[in-house]
Amino acid sequence: MERTWRWFGKKDKITLAMLKQIGVEGIVTALHDVPLGQVWTREKIRDLREYIESYGMRWSVVESLPVVETIKYGGPDRDEQIEVYKQSLRNLSAEGIHTICYNFMPVLDWARTDLAHKNPNGASNLYFNYAEFAYFDLYILKRPGAREEWAAFRFPDGVGEGRNVLAEADALARTMTPEKDHQLVENIVIKTQGFVSGNFSENDEAPVEKFREFLDLYKGIGKDQLRANMKYFLEAIMPTCDECGMNMCVHPDDPPIEILGLPRIVRTEEDIRWFLDAVPNPHNGLTFCAGSLSAGAYNNVLELAREFAPRTHFVHLRSCHIFPNGDFTEASHLGGRADVVELCRIFEKENPSLPMRVDHGMTFTDTPGGILDESSHGHNAGYTLLGRMFALGQVQGILATVDRELGIDYKQPGFYD
Repeated sequence: MERTWRWFGKKDKITLAMLKQIGVEGIVTALHDVPLGQVWTREKIRDLREYIESYGMRWSVVESLPVVETIKYGGPDRDEQIEVYKQSLRNLSAEGIHTICYNFMPVLDWARTDLAHKNPNGASNLYFNYAEFAYFDLYILKRPGAREEWAAFRFPDGVGEGRNVLAEADALARTMTPEKDHQLVENIVIKTQGFVSGNFSENDEAPVEKFREFLDLYKGIGKDQLRANMKYFLEAIMPTCDECGMNMCVHPDDPPIEILGLPRIVRTEEDIRWFLDAVPNPHNGLTFCAGSLSAGAYNNVLELAREFAPRTHFVHLRSCHIFPNGDFTEASHLGGRADVVELCRIFEKENPSLPMRVDHGMTFTDTPGGILDESSHGHNAGYTLLGRMFALGQVQGILATVDRELGIDYKQPGFYD
């Protein structure tokens, strides 16, 4: 697979010169300076593409060309925004970029409650604690109906047996402070959403109130309606994708659970099969995020990979560990539920030219200025330099071994044979 890296543009302190040295072949990025709902112009696309190419790499995947909320909930300007989206697709294609990773998650992109949960080795990873998330829903958002939903919440078979998340959230409320509340809002809303969805930013003075306003947009929108809206969007853009040779690949919901009263429609095998069958165009495909899928105890990640590899246009290689109580954390790229080694075999057999990136690397800790101190890199949550570089080294070793098994000529980019 093509070794790619998510890079956040010219202002990213992790530079393209660094990435070239560690074996990155393709860049996964977006026009982060273009406001939501505006056309990506050829001029802006070309400028960034040429900048990437000047370092000997290519712009492999757009992650993301955001699907604005009005398209997801079916607002009055949905068709207008779809036309904007189609024009951006045409402009990207004209500049030689043909793969778009997007998501159809309402309001909230990927969610974690702790961005620096300690691992046994002393480094930290992203972590999802159900009780803390329920507390956020009940006591910070104060969402109507939340108490009834959490009272009825049940984990999938095999995890969280006998756990009462509502009771834990109520107990947590007795120990929380305004400072802890603020940190939880930062973790769930600001530090994980501002750089991926564009709905929120660190400059928002009242992020909780803004969050409630977004939730209100989805009143009365259930799973069937959100599915219908996704199908409407895909059917509208597929002629443009056919015209431009553009592959659309949706990212699974992260975590793969229904949260905050919002429907989530790319969580399970049945969900994936539904959207692929609903719009059976080969340009309608999947971003196979092994981490997101492995966070759901009901998902057999390897079976999903075998079934959906032919419609996979982009791969995120990472893995999650689910604790017996149902909480989950990012695992080592050599561990967890995803089995990255076998995933590499599956996708290399299916299509060895697929773009792949490692994802959500650990955060190493050190004294300030120490060799493992990540603070100087100014990374976004989950997107460290050293943690992802460590993961990429692991995955490159896996791919080299798998390619030798399969008789594929593996060459480490940037080295003499």
